[in-house]
Amino acid sequence: MSFGDPNNPQGQQQGGQPGYGYPQQAPQGVPQQGYGYPQAPPVQGGYGYPGGPTEMPGGVKAARVMLWVIAGLQLIGVILFGVAAAAVNAAKNDETLKDDAQFQDLVDYSGGVLWGFTVFAVLWLVFAVVLAVKFGKGGNGLRVTTIVFGVITAILGIYPFVLFGLVHTVLAILVTVFVAKSDGDAWFNRQQQPQY
Repeated sequence: MSFGDPNNPQGQQQGGQPGYGYPQQAPQGVPQQGYGYPQAPPVQGGYGYPGGPTEMPGGVKAARVMLWVIAGLQLIGVILFGVAAAAVNAAKNDETLKDDAQFQDLVDYSGGVLWGFTVFAVLWLVFAVVLAVKFGKGGNGLRVTTIVFGVITAILGIYPFVLFGLVHTVLAILVTVFVAKSDGDAWFNRQQQPQY
Protein backbone atom coordinates (compact mmCIF):
# COMPACT_ATOMS: atom_id res chain seq x y z
CA MET A 1 0.00 0.00 0.00
CA SER A 2 1.37 3.40 -0.96
CA PHE A 3 0.90 6.39 1.27
CA GLY A 4 1.94 8.98 -1.28
CA ASP A 5 4.41 11.78 -0.93
CA PRO A 6 4.98 12.63 2.79
CA ASN A 7 5.57 16.32 1.91
CA ASN A 8 2.23 16.66 0.14
CA PRO A 9 -0.35 18.13 2.59
CA GLN A 10 -3.19 16.83 0.41
CA GLY A 11 -1.90 13.27 0.27
CA GLN A 12 -2.93 10.45 2.54
CA GLN A 13 -1.04 10.55 5.81
CA GLN A 14 0.72 7.68 7.51
CA GLY A 15 -0.55 6.12 10.72
CA GLY A 16 -0.46 8.36 13.78
CA GLN A 17 1.76 11.16 12.44
CA PRO A 18 0.06 14.55 12.40
CA GLY A 19 -0.06 16.17 9.01
CA TYR A 20 0.66 19.68 7.87
CA GLY A 21 -1.96 22.19 6.87
CA TYR A 22 -4.93 21.40 9.08
CA PRO A 23 -5.05 21.38 12.88
CA GLN A 24 -5.05 17.96 14.48
CA GLN A 25 -6.81 16.94 17.67
CA ALA A 26 -4.47 16.54 20.61
CA PRO A 27 -4.70 13.30 22.56
CA GLN A 28 -6.79 13.48 25.70
CA GLY A 29 -4.95 14.78 28.76
CA VAL A 30 -2.45 16.82 26.70
CA PRO A 31 -3.05 20.60 26.70
CA GLN A 32 -3.61 22.04 23.26
CA GLN A 33 -1.08 24.53 21.97
CA GLY A 34 -1.84 26.93 19.11
CA TYR A 35 0.24 27.29 15.99
CA GLY A 36 3.18 29.68 15.78
CA TYR A 37 4.53 31.30 18.92
CA PRO A 38 3.76 29.98 22.38
CA GLN A 39 0.92 31.65 24.21
CA ALA A 40 1.74 34.72 26.24
CA PRO A 41 0.72 34.90 29.89
CA PRO A 42 -2.50 36.81 30.54
CA VAL A 43 -2.09 40.58 30.80
CA GLN A 44 -2.40 41.85 34.35
CA GLY A 45 -2.48 45.37 35.68
CA GLY A 46 0.96 46.41 36.84
CA TYR A 47 4.00 48.40 35.86
CA GLY A 48 4.35 48.57 32.10
CA TYR A 49 0.93 47.08 31.44
CA PRO A 50 -2.03 49.05 30.13
CA GLY A 51 -4.00 48.90 33.38
CA GLY A 52 -1.21 50.35 35.50
CA PRO A 53 -0.64 49.54 39.16
CA THR A 54 -3.70 48.81 41.26
CA GLU A 55 -2.06 49.82 44.55
CA MET A 56 -0.18 53.05 45.20
CA PRO A 57 3.59 52.36 45.04
CA GLY A 58 5.67 52.90 48.18
CA GLY A 59 7.51 55.93 46.82
CA VAL A 60 4.24 57.66 45.94
CA LYS A 61 2.84 56.84 49.39
CA ALA A 62 5.98 58.34 50.95
CA ALA A 63 5.61 61.48 48.81
CA ARG A 64 2.01 61.81 49.98
CA VAL A 65 3.06 61.53 53.64
CA MET A 66 5.79 64.13 53.05
CA LEU A 67 3.18 66.50 51.59
CA TRP A 68 1.19 66.12 54.80
CA VAL A 69 4.35 66.86 56.81
CA ILE A 70 4.98 69.96 54.68
CA ALA A 71 1.37 71.03 55.35
CA GLY A 72 1.96 70.58 59.09
CA LEU A 73 5.13 72.66 58.94
CA GLN A 74 3.23 75.30 57.00
CA LEU A 75 0.64 75.40 59.78
CA ILE A 76 3.41 76.04 62.31
CA GLY A 77 4.74 78.78 60.00
CA VAL A 78 1.29 80.37 59.76
CA ILE A 79 1.07 80.48 63.55
CA LEU A 80 4.59 81.94 63.94
CA PHE A 81 4.11 84.58 61.23
CA GLY A 82 0.69 85.52 62.62
CA VAL A 83 2.02 85.90 66.18
CA ALA A 84 5.01 87.93 64.91
CA ALA A 85 2.76 90.21 62.82
CA ALA A 86 0.45 90.74 65.80
CA ALA A 87 3.45 91.53 68.04
CA VAL A 88 4.77 94.07 65.54
CA ASN A 89 1.33 95.71 65.38
CA ALA A 90 1.22 95.79 69.19
CA ALA A 91 4.68 97.44 69.29
CA LYS A 92 3.46 99.98 66.76
CA ASN A 93 0.83 101.17 69.22
CA ASP A 94 3.26 101.39 72.16
CA GLU A 95 3.13 104.91 73.62
CA THR A 96 6.88 105.12 74.25
CA LEU A 97 7.72 104.34 70.61
CA LYS A 98 5.04 106.45 68.87
CA ASP A 99 7.36 109.44 68.56
CA ASP A 100 10.22 107.46 66.93
CA ALA A 101 9.62 107.95 63.19
CA GLN A 102 12.27 105.45 62.07
CA PHE A 103 10.80 102.73 64.29
CA GLN A 104 7.30 103.45 63.01
CA ASP A 105 8.48 103.15 59.38
CA LEU A 106 10.21 99.85 60.19
CA VAL A 107 7.12 98.54 61.99
CA ASP A 108 4.84 99.51 59.10
CA TYR A 109 7.09 97.71 56.64
CA SER A 110 7.70 94.67 58.87
CA GLY A 111 4.05 94.28 59.77
CA GLY A 112 3.01 94.24 56.12
CA VAL A 113 5.73 91.76 55.18
CA LEU A 114 4.84 89.46 58.07
CA TRP A 115 1.14 89.50 57.17
CA GLY A 116 2.12 88.80 53.54
CA PHE A 117 4.21 85.80 54.68
CA THR A 118 1.26 84.62 56.77
CA VAL A 119 -1.11 84.73 53.79
CA PHE A 120 1.46 83.01 51.57
CA ALA A 121 2.00 80.27 54.18
CA VAL A 122 -1.77 79.67 54.37
CA LEU A 123 -2.04 79.40 50.57
CA TRP A 124 0.97 77.03 50.40
CA LEU A 125 -0.56 74.94 53.20
CA VAL A 126 -3.84 74.61 51.28
CA PHE A 127 -1.91 73.75 48.09
CA ALA A 128 0.01 70.95 49.85
CA VAL A 129 -3.20 69.53 51.36
CA VAL A 130 -5.04 69.56 48.01
CA LEU A 131 -2.14 67.74 46.32
CA ALA A 132 -1.94 65.13 49.09
CA VAL A 133 -5.69 64.49 49.01
CA LYS A 134 -5.78 64.01 45.23
CA PHE A 135 -2.93 61.46 45.08
CA GLY A 136 -5.37 58.55 45.11
CA LYS A 137 -7.24 59.56 41.95
CA GLY A 138 -5.05 62.13 40.26
CA GLY A 139 -3.67 61.86 36.75
CA ASN A 140 -0.54 63.08 35.02
CA GLY A 141 -1.51 66.74 35.53
CA LEU A 142 -1.41 66.21 39.29
CA ARG A 143 2.00 64.55 38.95
CA VAL A 144 3.41 67.54 37.02
CA THR A 145 1.84 69.99 39.48
CA THR A 146 3.37 68.09 42.41
CA ILE A 147 6.80 68.17 40.76
CA VAL A 148 6.50 71.94 40.23
CA PHE A 149 5.29 72.36 43.83
CA GLY A 150 8.29 70.35 45.07
CA VAL A 151 10.79 72.39 43.07
CA ILE A 152 9.35 75.75 44.18
CA THR A 153 9.16 74.59 47.81
CA ALA A 154 12.80 73.46 47.68
CA ILE A 155 13.88 76.82 46.27
CA LEU A 156 11.87 78.74 48.89
CA GLY A 157 13.40 76.54 51.58
CA ILE A 158 16.83 77.70 50.49
CA TYR A 159 15.92 81.37 50.09
CA PRO A 160 14.48 83.39 51.88
CA PHE A 161 13.73 80.93 54.72
CA VAL A 162 17.21 79.46 55.10
CA LEU A 163 17.15 78.55 58.79
CA PHE A 164 13.62 77.21 58.95
CA GLY A 165 13.50 76.01 55.36
CA LEU A 166 16.06 73.20 55.49
CA VAL A 167 13.45 70.59 56.42
CA HIS A 168 11.13 71.96 53.74
CA THR A 169 13.93 71.72 51.18
CA VAL A 170 14.76 68.09 51.98
CA LEU A 171 11.09 67.04 52.01
CA ALA A 172 10.34 68.90 48.78
CA ILE A 173 13.30 67.29 46.98
CA LEU A 174 12.17 63.83 48.14
CA VAL A 175 8.57 64.50 47.02
CA THR A 176 9.81 65.58 43.61
CA VAL A 177 12.06 62.54 43.21
CA PHE A 178 9.45 60.01 44.36
CA VAL A 179 6.73 61.41 42.11
CA ALA A 180 9.07 61.74 39.10
CA LYS A 181 10.34 58.12 39.30
CA SER A 182 9.01 55.44 36.95
CA ASP A 183 6.65 53.91 39.52
CA GLY A 184 5.22 57.38 40.16
CA ASP A 185 4.78 57.81 36.42
CA ALA A 186 3.01 54.44 36.21
CA TRP A 187 0.71 55.37 39.12
CA PHE A 188 -0.34 58.77 37.79
CA ASN A 189 -0.70 57.56 34.16
CA ARG A 190 -2.72 54.45 34.99
CA GLN A 191 -6.18 53.91 33.56
CA GLN A 192 -8.70 55.48 35.85
CA GLN A 193 -11.72 53.46 36.93
CA PRO A 194 -14.99 55.03 35.74
CA GLN A 195 -16.92 56.79 38.47
CA TYR A 196 -20.57 55.79 38.76
